[in-house]
Amino acid sequence: QVQLVESGGGLVQPGGSLRLSCASSNVIFRLTTMDWYRQAPGKQRELVASITTGGNSNYVDSVKGRFTISRDNAKKTVFLQMNSLKSEDTGVYYCHVDIGTQSYWGQGTQVTVSS
Repeated sequence: QVQLVESGGGLVQPGGSLRLSCASSNVIFRLTTMDWYRQAPGKQRELVASITTGGNSNYVDSVKGRFTISRDNAKKTVFLQMNSLKSEDTGVYYCHVDIGTQSYWGQGTQVTVSS
């Protein structure tokens, strides 16, 4: 069983920044691609960013140039640095990993961008 625990969400004004963290109990963390998803009110959950074992990252178009995903394999933690936040970034942000046929999710952390 893998546990993922997100932190770092909160209320921020448009243009502000937040840094999300996801701590994992996954013993093979360094061998797995890690993802951040988000779910806005009334919308489907969407993939925001991914980072591979080699550190290669991918982003949804709407956050490119504003968000940065990174990982610390020694601490088994993945981060999402979010800059220039917009109201449309509001939602619950989830950490995710697939291991074999199993899919694991964190409990989510709320990000609200509002003035």
